[in-house]
Amino acid sequence: MAGGEKIKCGTAPSGVRYALRKSSSSVAWCALSIGVGTKDEAGYPAGIAHFVEHNIFRGTSRKSAKVISSYLDRLGGELNAFTTKEEIVIHATVLKEDLKKAVSLLFELATEPTFPASEIETERGVVLDEIISYKDNPAEDVYDRFESMLFEGHPLSTPILGTSASVKKITPEMLRRFVREKFIPSRLALSIVADIDLERLEKAVLKRAGQTFSSPSLRDLPGPPEISNFWGGSVRANAPEKVCPASFSKVLDKHNHEVNAVIGGPAPSLYDMPDRLVAAMLCNILGGPASNSLLNAELREKHGWVYGIECSYTQYADTGVVAITFGCDKPNLDNCLKAIEKILAGLREKPLTDARLKACRKQLLGQLAISSEAGEAQCLSLGKSMLAWGSVMSAEETRRIIDSITPQQLQDMAVRLFSPENLSSLIYL
Repeated sequence: MAGGEKIKCGTAPSGVRYALRKSSSSVAWCALSIGVGTKDEAGYPAGIAHFVEHNIFRGTSRKSAKVISSYLDRLGGELNAFTTKEEIVIHATVLKEDLKKAVSLLFELATEPTFPASEIETERGVVLDEIISYKDNPAEDVYDRFESMLFEGHPLSTPILGTSASVKKITPEMLRRFVREKFIPSRLALSIVADIDLERLEKAVLKRAGQTFSSPSLRDLPGPPEISNFWGGSVRANAPEKVCPASFSKVLDKHNHEVNAVIGGPAPSLYDMPDRLVAAMLCNILGGPASNSLLNAELREKHGWVYGIECSYTQYADTGVVAITFGCDKPNLDNCLKAIEKILAGLREKPLTDARLKACRKQLLGQLAISSEAGEAQCLSLGKSMLAWGSVMSAEETRRIIDSITPQQLQDMAVRLFSPENLSSLIYL
């Protein structure tokens, strides 16, 4: 069990990791997280990970695309998937009595896709339209390009969708080879949130994983290195060299009716503890979802200069990204940039008072507690944790670290993240 929570974690003999959480709902959530994403596409056309995700629903050795699309629908359930730069996740929501069917389907989709040529051509058109739609959305496109520029020369620079040219090169055989090479047991993590006895659920999961990987051809290849001391501040064993991008400042005339801008830079990685929680708190104070975050309060609530503004923090295995994103009318751009720099300078130069930090700490813990009540969010978070560390940090441990964060740590992090020499910017005019 993880802390005082009703969570059971483990690893099946094949290498598949699992995390099971007891709930009190008649609804069950399950997800199969696969530790493969856009940054693992070397030797393949860009965008193949995302294209695999789209096409695994297009047929398996036992089910046609039509059967798959209706398999959970007729039970009142939902089936979906998404791709990031480091993972592909297939997930389902069903009534708890249908959980076994949902889990079996997830394993089947990940291990038995056939990628029929006719179905792939249909899905290729969908993905090409998605690429075009992103290009037509400057708020999305500016961030994708910002990351591509920030990580130039590193696999993280590849856009998740790929390009129209690269997607057109993907063949059924490439898709099958990608799955054979990448979808190995040690890169799989099954997460479940359900109102089912955890001992009984664990036995069922181990049985299903054993059935899936009973064939020698499906058994494990060497997996990712072990993780050392999750909450002790050490990093993944044999971690790659730190990503150290060069800063840049670029303005592109897109002839848009509004400005879309990103200001940011490198941040702590998924394995940097406790720095990643310090950075998360700082970004929440600066530009979190609440209207009283510093950027929202000044630029939107007080002056009305922006349509929306936020400070996001994305964590990868090798590095992280902190990014302030906003959209505004062109005449307001200079005011926005000056106000942002003033706020960043304040965080760098003056520590928060103990009273202010106490309020910010309570706000962040409240947001985490509320978000953790959503079954799907719980399930996806469990899968990500199991892929990254092979364990789950308890709510008590998270609270302990957040409660221990000091004003000095936040100020030091502000200097690290928001010093002018560490910041890059991309502006679409």
